[in-house]
Amino acid sequence: FTGAIEPLKDMYSTDGKPDAAKAKKTLEDAGVKTPVKLALQYNPDHYGPNSGDEYALVEKQLEADGLFEVDLKSTEWVTYQKQRVTDYPAYQLGWFPDYSDADNYLSPFFAKDNFLSNNYDNPEVDKLISDQRGMTDVAERTKAIEELQTMVAKDLSTLPLLQGAQVAVAGKGIKDVDKTLDASFKFRLGVLSK
Repeated sequence: FTGAIEPLKDMYSTDGKPDAAKAKKTLEDAGVKTPVKLALQYNPDHYGPNSGDEYALVEKQLEADGLFEVDLKSTEWVTYQKQRVTDYPAYQLGWFPDYSDADNYLSPFFAKDNFLSNNYDNPEVDKLISDQRGMTDVAERTKAIEELQTMVAKDLSTLPLLQGAQVAVAGKGIKDVDKTLDASFKFRLGVLSK
């Protein structure tokens, strides 16, 4: 996507990997005693059967260095979607984009009164989100989107943990495989031919 960068890796890891020493120092500097007790909620039915395995690995990673003590729980989607904001201090939430534009990964999460209902409110971020929507100069918009990602990474109101990929595999002689994924991220078989 336009302006896609990975500021979280630069700010919070070493070579793209978790850095327990850096995390320990950050907690110590903030006066937080370890292990930090963390209630973490995930959903076993809405995001697929792998959620349990994924969040078991998150729990294992968080507890590996003794910095966190995780209380991992799951709730079925009907209850989960009603209680996630009011009852769960940290929880899984997936995102499937509505359209293929960088704004679809910014506005829903970081604009004031976002759908997460996480009380995130940064007037500078709000203004830049609004401004980039109307920018027609690609270089200017790219710069604004990069700046937005850096700003929200510093605030860290959400923590992206997992990212999926859609992959199409075809045998020899199959044409237009690159056109199967449309702008709304739907897989279109009708474009394939021999």
